[in-house]
Amino acid sequence: MYLFTLLGNLLIMGTIWREHSLHTPMYLFLCALSISEILFTVAVTPRMLVDMLSTHRSITFVACASQMFFSFTFGFTHSFLLMIMGYDRYVAICHPLRYNVLMSTRDCARLVSWCWAGGSVMGMMLTLIIFHLTFCGSNVIHHFLCHVFALLKLACGKETATVSMAVILLCVTALMGCLFLIFLSYVFIVAAILRIPSAEGRHKTFSTCVSHLTIVVVHYGFASIIYLKPKGAHSMDSNTLMATTYTVFTPFLSPIIFSLRNKELKNAIQRSFRRTFCPLSS
Repeated sequence: MYLFTLLGNLLIMGTIWREHSLHTPMYLFLCALSISEILFTVAVTPRMLVDMLSTHRSITFVACASQMFFSFTFGFTHSFLLMIMGYDRYVAICHPLRYNVLMSTRDCARLVSWCWAGGSVMGMMLTLIIFHLTFCGSNVIHHFLCHVFALLKLACGKETATVSMAVILLCVTALMGCLFLIFLSYVFIVAAILRIPSAEGRHKTFSTCVSHLTIVVVHYGFASIIYLKPKGAHSMDSNTLMATTYTVFTPFLSPIIFSLRNKELKNAIQRSFRRTFCPLSS
């Protein structure tokens, strides 16, 4: 699954790079999304695989902080990229005549840069806040990585409850803010699609949003199951299993969804394969 995640996202990036017909803002954002998923997977999964195969599972303080920083950075970057992909679909459908002006190459590069900068700031801020806490007692993290909630349980001191609430509010505000803006984009998109007179036109227009919308549902759906589930009799193993599913399975699904649900990308991948492996038949 780890190798498929890397190869799938690399295939999407390579296809977008080679096919000039895909050099559009939508596929530029998709390429950036694939990069963030590759980096997120590389930051988390290799360590998890090593721990699964090792009997001595330990991690240094610095390595734990680095892992948390990168997982936060790439995770929030992923959410920010999904948000601007929603904005891209909004401009393309609701303001098609102004699309080339509003989504120029410079503007797209600036939006992607802001996403990466925002993810880095969130990662640095949250990591510094958490690792300025005092940790005492057990140093055993009941998780497969240096997860924020697992670390907060090891912290002690008067400020622990306040910091925990601040971290949760910061994460929820950023993620729910992205989700709200995506939802708002699709409110305007659906309103614009409903004004299209022909059923074929409505279907063709909405089909350009299906891949992005599916990834949003998967991304926030898994996150909601993990972070918003009601408190109850959940074993530590079941919590870890759900978190593993979210961390590994979501990047695994993305290349599958985009390559199967996006007809233009699927055709470009097929053309790329034919040129590479069957040059005489193309």
